[in-house]
Amino acid sequence: MALTPQAKKEIISKYGSSATDTGSPEAQVALLSKRIDEITEHLQTNKKDHHNRRGLLLMVGKRRRILQYLAKTDIERY
Repeated sequence: MALTPQAKKEIISKYGSSATDTGSPEAQVALLSKRIDEITEHLQTNKKDHHNRRGLLLMVGKRRRILQYLAKTDIERY
């Protein structure tokens, strides 16, 4: 369920400004989106897993806030 370090490196190198740029909003949104996809798939088979459902809602909210920040500060990168 968790992202492997190799998968994280691939996502960061693809969406970040460099291979070690974990702080850029683009890299953060990409990592959150991948985790959201995995947890959504998990919740389709485990409908009573409310702990992960809450975590999913928190991640979706965090991704939304990062995207709002990105749209407000630099619309081209959005």
